[in-house]
Amino acid sequence: MSAQVPSQFYNDNMTSVHATVIGMCFLMNMCDGLSVMIISYTAPSIIKEWHSESGKFGVVFSAGLTGMALGSIFMSSLADKIGRKSMIIFCAAGMGTCITLTAFTHSLSQMVLLRFVSGLFSMLAYTSALASEYAPNRSKAFWISFVMSGYPIGAVLCGLLSVYLTPVYGWESTFLVSGLLILLTPALLYLFLHESLAFLFSKQPKNALEIANRILRKMRLQQLADLPPIEKRISKFPLSSLFGKELKRDTVLLWIAFFLSFTTLYFLTSWIPKLAADAGISLTIAILAGLFFNLGAFGGIITQGYLSVRFGLHKVIFIFLILTAFLMLFFSGYAGSSHALILFSLIGFGIQGGFIGLYAVAAKIYPTEVRTTGIGWAIGLGRLGAIIGPVAGGLMISKGLTIQQIFLLFSIPLTIAGIFTLLISSETQKP
Repeated sequence: MSAQVPSQFYNDNMTSVHATVIGMCFLMNMCDGLSVMIISYTAPSIIKEWHSESGKFGVVFSAGLTGMALGSIFMSSLADKIGRKSMIIFCAAGMGTCITLTAFTHSLSQMVLLRFVSGLFSMLAYTSALASEYAPNRSKAFWISFVMSGYPIGAVLCGLLSVYLTPVYGWESTFLVSGLLILLTPALLYLFLHESLAFLFSKQPKNALEIANRILRKMRLQQLADLPPIEKRISKFPLSSLFGKELKRDTVLLWIAFFLSFTTLYFLTSWIPKLAADAGISLTIAILAGLFFNLGAFGGIITQGYLSVRFGLHKVIFIFLILTAFLMLFFSGYAGSSHALILFSLIGFGIQGGFIGLYAVAAKIYPTEVRTTGIGWAIGLGRLGAIIGPVAGGLMISKGLTIQQIFLLFSIPLTIAGIFTLLISSETQKP
């Protein structure tokens, strides 16, 4: 079902309510980035301590990503039923618990299990949907990109924690501190995060009018005597609506673009410290390579958001992904030198900037009734590529392929993803 949201809510003014929701979503994406990247930064120490092999340890990378894929696919529709806020709080508590418990693992199988469960609680689909429903219309693409930039910032925070904690207290300390930090967030979310008005009016759960008026009052907007009337009834199965006449083509193109982008992105985020070390860089500098990658990613995401508002989301994403593929091709001339860190930063700038734009594309093409379902399935199917990427990278490394050869192979899906993004409809659905 859907209902008309009061027109005064959708304006170009940023109120304290808008800012608070966007800030909370940014914070939770930081937690997501920390949760995913923590295994990448600690992997060299764990592999050394457990006498594991790089090829076998790729299963640990993929376990978390498998959980994220299944969580995005099978849990995203739940957020369309119970609300974005409730889902985000639930996931924050689950994620923090799993990360904390990982500090006490003693075997590969235990770590694989906890990484898998932790991945189920990824919040990217819910935060991007909620941010899209609160961001001012004119600058929506920028604010969605800003929210998603919390992910690499969380990865940078994780890298800093690892640099300072792991050498002194062991890799377990990085998991313990990170998990406890995430466990602080559910209380903040309960106090400060607001539910989506679009969700309240389209689903009309219990006390929807009271909650909506409380939000409108904080925004200093006119309160409602009754909930807006229901306009239409949609399928009881939100997934089927993604393949309706208007959305089928865009859904398929979006899924392919996500899949191919995830393949290259998660290969890079999982193996950059290892690849940097193999290229002749010291372990400490190799860890910094991951930091440079994610710092570049933050700049790329913000830049992409700004440029997309001015020049068009799809064109900007295409340019970012294509230029990143060229940077990967030219990496061979800098491997093993200090300039490699700069190139890692530029690659992070381009691939994350372009890739994160796909979340804004997904939020734009799907209506609110199925928005988290649409985004969730795109992320979930895309993360099949994220599962394949780290495993394929581990196998390539174990087979003796050079970093130059590996980068060449992974630049191909990135190029195709950019082309497919251009083919997705630029029409925006109603909020």
